[in-house]
Amino acid sequence: MSRTYLDDILLWHRQRAQRDSRVLTELMDVARRSAPLRGFGKAIIDTPHLSVIAEIKRRSPSKGDLNEGLKPELLARAYQSGGASCLSVLTDENYFGGSVSDLQTARAACDVPVLRKDFTVDPRDVCDARIMGADCVLLIAAALSQEELARCMEVARFVDIDVLVEVHDEAELDRALQVDATIIGVNQRDLVTFAVDHDRAVRMGSLMPSHVVRVAESGVRGRDDALSLRSAGYDAVLVGEHLVTSSDPAAALTDLCVE
Repeated sequence: MSRTYLDDILLWHRQRAQRDSRVLTELMDVARRSAPLRGFGKAIIDTPHLSVIAEIKRRSPSKGDLNEGLKPELLARAYQSGGASCLSVLTDENYFGGSVSDLQTARAACDVPVLRKDFTVDPRDVCDARIMGADCVLLIAAALSQEELARCMEVARFVDIDVLVEVHDEAELDRALQVDATIIGVNQRDLVTFAVDHDRAVRMGSLMPSHVVRVAESGVRGRDDALSLRSAGYDAVLVGEHLVTSSDPAAALTDLCVE
C-alpha cells in the first residue's frame, strides 16, 4: 500500500517527539501553572443553538493554500462577531502552514476558547498546548495506540486542559469512551483519502452517550449540513474551509448557528 498524507504527517511528528529531551514531569508542572483557561467544553454546552468551532487554517495537504495573506487576529474577530462559540487554530507548520504564533495571536484578539489543532503524538504535546495558551487539545484516535490515548488523557486531566477526541468509526468511538472522553468529534473526512462522508456523523450521532459533548468535524458546507447535524444530536460543528475561503466569514458563520 502506498504512503498517505497521514503516514507522512505522523512520521514527521513522531520523529520530532523522539528528539525531544524535555522531562515530562517538569513540563506538566509548568503547564499546570499556566494562565487560566476559558472553558472549551463549557462554551459549547452553554450555547443555546448549534455551536460553531471556527477554524483558522492557512492551507491543507490536499488543496494547497486556502487563504493567502490570512491574518489570524482579523479572522478571530470576524468569527467572534459572527457568533463562534470557540476557535480551532492549526499549529502544524509543515503540512498546514500553521504556527504557535497563529494560535496565540488569534486567542489574544478574541474572548472565546481556542483548540490547538495539531497531530498530538506525545504527552509533551499536551503540555505544550496548555503552555502556549490553548484551552483544548486534539487527540486523534487513529493516530494513537490505546495506551498513548490513555496517557495523553491522563496528562490532560493533570494540567487541566479540555480534550477533543476525534474518531472516524464505531471502533474508535468505543476507544474514546474507554478513556472517558467527554468531548468527542466525528470527522467526516477520511484521514487517508481526504474524501468526505456526510452520512458518517449522522450515523454515529445516536451512538454517543447523552453526557458526551458531540462535535461534527469537516465537510460542513452550509446551513443544510448544519441543520442535518443538529437534528442528528450534535452540539457543535467544527468548520474550516467553508469559513476560511468565504468572502464574508462572519456572515457564513452566523448562517450555521441553527437552533
